[in-house]
Amino acid sequence: MTLPAQRHGTDPGRELAEPGFWQQPPAHRLAAFARLRAAEGPVFVPEGSGRGHWALVRHAQVQEASRLPKVFASAPGVTTPEPARWVRALFGDSMVNLDGPDHAQLRKIVQRAFTPRLLAAAEEDIHAVAARIVDDVLAERPDEFVSAVASRLPLEVICNMMGIPEHYRAEIADRVNHASENIGVERGLASRLRMPGRGLRALARMQRMVAGIGRERRKHPTDDLISALVCANVDGQALGARQLGAFFSLLMVAGVETTRNAITHGLSLLTDHPDQRDLLLSDFEKYADGAVDEMIRHSTPIIQFRRTVAAEHTMDGHVFRPGDKVVLYYASANRDEAVFPDPDAFVITRSPNPHLGFGGGGPHFCLGAHLARVEMKALFRELLTRPVGLRAVGLPDLAGSNFDNRVRSLRFVFERP
Repeated sequence: MTLPAQRHGTDPGRELAEPGFWQQPPAHRLAAFARLRAAEGPVFVPEGSGRGHWALVRHAQVQEASRLPKVFASAPGVTTPEPARWVRALFGDSMVNLDGPDHAQLRKIVQRAFTPRLLAAAEEDIHAVAARIVDDVLAERPDEFVSAVASRLPLEVICNMMGIPEHYRAEIADRVNHASENIGVERGLASRLRMPGRGLRALARMQRMVAGIGRERRKHPTDDLISALVCANVDGQALGARQLGAFFSLLMVAGVETTRNAITHGLSLLTDHPDQRDLLLSDFEKYADGAVDEMIRHSTPIIQFRRTVAAEHTMDGHVFRPGDKVVLYYASANRDEAVFPDPDAFVITRSPNPHLGFGGGGPHFCLGAHLARVEMKALFRELLTRPVGLRAVGLPDLAGSNFDNRVRSLRFVFERP
C-alpha cells in the first residue's frame, strides 16, 4: 500500500475513521466531507493496524473510478469490512462484488430476465400496491412511517415480481431486518461478537427459502422473475441455487432497504420544505420526476462502496498502486459544489441533476433505478394527492451507519381529520 503523504502533520481523513463520526448529526458529517473535497487530492483515512483507504469524495473522482472497473475492482467486496472468504464460499458472490466476465455474464442473465412484459406488469403492480398501502394508512391511522408505509411498498413489489408466495413474506421481511440492521453501525465488542451470527443465520434462511422456490419453478415455471432467472438460457446458462440466493439477498438490500430509506427521507424533506411541497402539489406530474431525483440526491441512500486498486492509476495528482483500497463516497459526491449549486438545498426543479444515487456509471450502475423511481413517484402521488394529507413529526431516527443512510423510524401525523 502506498504510504499517504497526509499522515505527515494534520490528517484530514482521520475524522472519518473515528467510531463516533457516523453517529454525528448529518450536518456535521456533510461539513467534514466539504473539507475533504477542498483538499488537493484523494485523502487517506486510517483504519487501524497500518491499513486504511483513500477517500474519493468529489463527483468527478467517484465517476472516474466507477467507469474504470479494470483499475478500481469490486472484488473481493464493496462493503466495509469486506466479506470474509468463508462467507463468500458459503453464500456465493453477490453481483456487486464481481468484476469482468463473471459480472458481465451474471448481469446479462438478470437483464434478459427483466423482459418488457415483466417490467410492464411490475409498473402496473406498483401503482396498485401504492394505492392499497395508502388506503390502509387512511383506514388504520398509524403514526410510524417506516413500518406502515416506506418498508411495505418495495417489499411487496419485489415479492410480487419475484413470485414469492404470500406465506413466506412476513418471514422474509423479518430476515431482511435481521440481516441488515447492523451493517455499518458501530457497536460494542459483545454486540459485534453476537450480531454477525444472527445476521448470517437470517441470510442463510432467506437464501434457503428462495432456493427452494427456485427448484420448484424449474420444474413448474410461472410468469415471474424467479422462473425467468432459473429457466434462462443465456449462452447456455441460468442462475444456480447459490446465485439465485445471492441475487435475492442483493435485491432485498438494493431494492427494499434503499428505496424505503429514500421514501422516508423524502417525506421528511417535503415536510421541512413546505415551499417545495406546495410546488410539487401545484402540478404533480410536471414536478414529480425532479422531486424524486432530488430526494435521492439529497438523502443518498447508499453512502459509500469500496474498491480495490488492480492497476496503477493517477487521479488528481495521486498515484494509486495495486492493492490500495479506495472508498467511493456517494454522499459527498452528491453535495459537490462544483456540480450542484447550493448543494445542501432541497430544490425539486434542480436541473441538471446528475446525482450518483444509483452509482457513478459503468458496469455496476443500479439495475433497479427505473423501478425505484416509479415506486417513489407512485407512492408520493397517493400520499400527497388524497384528501387527507400527512407530514413528518420530528427528525428521522437514523441508524448511524457508514454504509447506508438508514432510517429506523419516523413519526408522522395527518394534517386533516
